[in-house]
Amino acid sequence: MAQHHDASGPAANGAPTQPPSKSETATPKLNNEVELGAMPGEPAQNDIMQIARVGDIPAMEKLFETSDYDATYTDDEGITPLHWASINNQYAMCKFLIDRGAPINKKGGESVATPLQWAAQRCHYYTVHLLLQHGADPLITDAQGYNTLHISTFNGNLLLIILLLHQGIPVDVEDAYGHTALMWAAYKGYPACVDVFLRWGASVHAKDEQGFTALHWALVKGSPGCIQKVIEYGADRFAKTTTGKTPSITARELNTAVAWHKALYECGYDEDANPIVPSWPGANYFLQDRRGFTTKFFFLWPIVLIWVTLVILAGMPVYAGVPIGFLAAYTVQWVGKQLLVYAPPDMRQFEKTPWMAGIFAASLALVGLNWLFTILPGTAFSEDGTWLWNFLFAVFYALIGFFYTRAMVEDPGFVPKLNGIAEQKAVIDELIGQWKYDEAHFCVTCMIRTPLRSKHCRRCQRCVAKHDHHCPWVYNCVGVNNHRHFFLYLINLTFGVLTYGLLTYRYCNILSPALCRVVNADAYSLLLALWASLQLTWVSMLLFVQFVQVARAMTTYENMFGVNARPAASLASAFTSTGAPLDPSSTSAAAGAEGAGHGHGHGHGHRHGGILKHWGRLLGVDTFIETARGRGGGAGGGGGGAGGKRRKGGNPFSRGCIANCRDFWCDPAPVFGRRETGAAVLGGRAVNYTEMYESPAVMEVLGRGGRRAGGYEEVAGEEV
Repeated sequence: MAQHHDASGPAANGAPTQPPSKSETATPKLNNEVELGAMPGEPAQNDIMQIARVGDIPAMEKLFETSDYDATYTDDEGITPLHWASINNQYAMCKFLIDRGAPINKKGGESVATPLQWAAQRCHYYTVHLLLQHGADPLITDAQGYNTLHISTFNGNLLLIILLLHQGIPVDVEDAYGHTALMWAAYKGYPACVDVFLRWGASVHAKDEQGFTALHWALVKGSPGCIQKVIEYGADRFAKTTTGKTPSITARELNTAVAWHKALYECGYDEDANPIVPSWPGANYFLQDRRGFTTKFFFLWPIVLIWVTLVILAGMPVYAGVPIGFLAAYTVQWVGKQLLVYAPPDMRQFEKTPWMAGIFAASLALVGLNWLFTILPGTAFSEDGTWLWNFLFAVFYALIGFFYTRAMVEDPGFVPKLNGIAEQKAVIDELIGQWKYDEAHFCVTCMIRTPLRSKHCRRCQRCVAKHDHHCPWVYNCVGVNNHRHFFLYLINLTFGVLTYGLLTYRYCNILSPALCRVVNADAYSLLLALWASLQLTWVSMLLFVQFVQVARAMTTYENMFGVNARPAASLASAFTSTGAPLDPSSTSAAAGAEGAGHGHGHGHGHRHGGILKHWGRLLGVDTFIETARGRGGGAGGGGGGAGGKRRKGGNPFSRGCIANCRDFWCDPAPVFGRRETGAAVLGGRAVNYTEMYESPAVMEVLGRGGRRAGGYEEVAGEEV
């Protein structure tokens, strides 16, 4: 396991050289070029190292009984059987050797590394945890001065890094050349790891022997995500190395200036790394609270956009009104786009602001004013019974406003976070004990066990219980707490638009011979009614999808990607490994860790396919098409994703269409009040989706007050 490197020093041109190469350290070179799985399947009778490699415990016991070998055996390079069992992830063999007295911190091989470091190099975090539990020291360094945290960072495995950080390792511990784990993650280009280290308190001002900070190292590979993260946490944008190189000079010399400038812009700085400060009136108020001002502005500004456009179109001839109206709309939107330059980094796009929610709110406000001051006075006292339609519209309008507001401001069902590192560590230990320490069961952002049917929302930066989708039209997630409010908002909106259209028809009497006179007299009301009617396109599609999903007891995420698909964490590991031990005594080893999930459903996801597909996602067209084609999760089986592939397995939450609808609509939680976070009904029984971690096997077991494997279980409640 020889891993050598030259001393890391400045390059001839003054740019930072590559950190000590870990292309060798990321995968250890074993004796005789033998690596994991390369040895024959049958161990030689007296080859203790080979027996340890393949995890043959009976053969090892026999060897100990019939020869002079024991668990403390060490070869000429200082390698023990525990080293080989660790690097090959032979969990049961590791435990057997430790119980027999194997030296836990013995250094061996040309790299002079411990079994813990051998296991960490292959990201076997179950084995790493076992060794740590039995006294392995993660701060011991190998021949190159790397401890276990550094070695784990080379592969970018988030779960392993989080496991080690919860062991109390100082996050800023340095290697032999002054590099911290944050510097390594920034150099390797792992934004998720950089984020974890920064949230854990890693210093962005620490310097290595050459004077390079994490920002300098992020510029070596030029990962925009890493650069942006480090800048967001206050990195010195003008820090100089021992040779006087600033990040700007470093980026220019390493040809990563494009990524550097992009990260600066996203964080609110110009190309010279100076803050972009607005000069327009009221800028001081904006700078005091960028997020609050941006949120309020983009929620209220659309009312100007819609009102000005409609007034121009209604008040001018068609040949002039159309181009001038579009010009005015573009101008209003352009003003908003200029403000985005100064907005917080996570609000630099219209759909990441309340812009779309503001469009609906503005439409609702204009419709209400038009009805109150124009439609109602013109129709309320007619002799054809229009007063009844006015009354119905008033009811629908009030309900729309109420349920829309509740869907927007209601806690969608955020999963409570844990109280401190001790509780996080307890959850990690429990998940490892259940072979469930993976991205599907643990959120690396919230540092919590992921409840069943929950999903981490990248926009809200929280895990949401029974997550349905993140909706930009209400600027909030739709989850267990506000799903029914959202559904009722859609239903009332549909009836409200239809009623308003009927009243406008009665008011304008557009089928009369005096059509031209009516249009010229109040074209504004007619255009506003047409604009409101356009909302029925996306509303009807979304309403159809929601009806189908409620009848099937599914969420939008499950409809698109399968009922049995557990969402992964939002932050991707650069290297995915289950760390699942090769334990011959275990029949339920953890399944493979999945890659990090991304937001899907109504209002988010990847931007592939251009503007039309992007708006198709925002309007819910993709979900509607998949549901109409029957490619969703299905009432009785797992659903396919966007590609339409159906997944095997039934829907454990479905109790038939009638029972599913009864669970949703007859939920005892108050319709006009606030529900307890996560509380819901499943199969007629009260459940809490913030505390549910396993699929129900048979609901009747719960009905009898019993429990069996596969039933609901929650994290143990011992005092931490």
